[in-house]
Amino acid sequence: MAVIGYARVSTTEQDPQLQLDALEAAGVAKVFVDHGVSGTKTSRPELDACLAYLREGDTLAVWKLDRLGRNTRHVLEVIDQLTERGVGFRSVTEGITTEGAMGRAMLTIMSAFAQLERDTMVERTRAGLAAAAANGRKGGRPHKLDDVKAARARELRASGMTAAEVGKVLDCSRATVYRYLADDAQVTA
Repeated sequence: MAVIGYARVSTTEQDPQLQLDALEAAGVAKVFVDHGVSGTKTSRPELDACLAYLREGDTLAVWKLDRLGRNTRHVLEVIDQLTERGVGFRSVTEGITTEGAMGRAMLTIMSAFAQLERDTMVERTRAGLAAAAANGRKGGRPHKLDDVKAARARELRASGMTAAEVGKVLDCSRATVYRYLADDAQVTA
């Protein structure tokens, strides 16, 4: 009878240490961690390994319910599978456990809120992108070279300089020079 933990961060830049510390304080013996994996995915390498590792009498612990998943149906399916296998579940931060009717009811409500939060973020992002597009703004990284520098790159390249030399003059990479020259070739073709 062991307490096994699962932690997840959505991007590789995020640090799961807060989750790991909380799980350790909760007495977790082993932790599986997914890095850079969305909670909307039903199959995640470490979650799958964690679920396969759990045995009857064990308890799966997560820092917060939304670490297990952002889709209510998926979360409830995982919990049902654990229950059928005789494995308990515990969300450390929310204090939710599958023991008792109230715990299972709260689990359902909290997983619905996790999905609502995710759906609201997606909705806001789409609305923001649509508003920006309507105002003529385009997302993405800013151009390294403006029109003047791009013209200068063409001149320098035409004069016989290598792309690497042009890049040094304009303070950009050789690949950037090639990209701008290729853009010109596509426009004239």
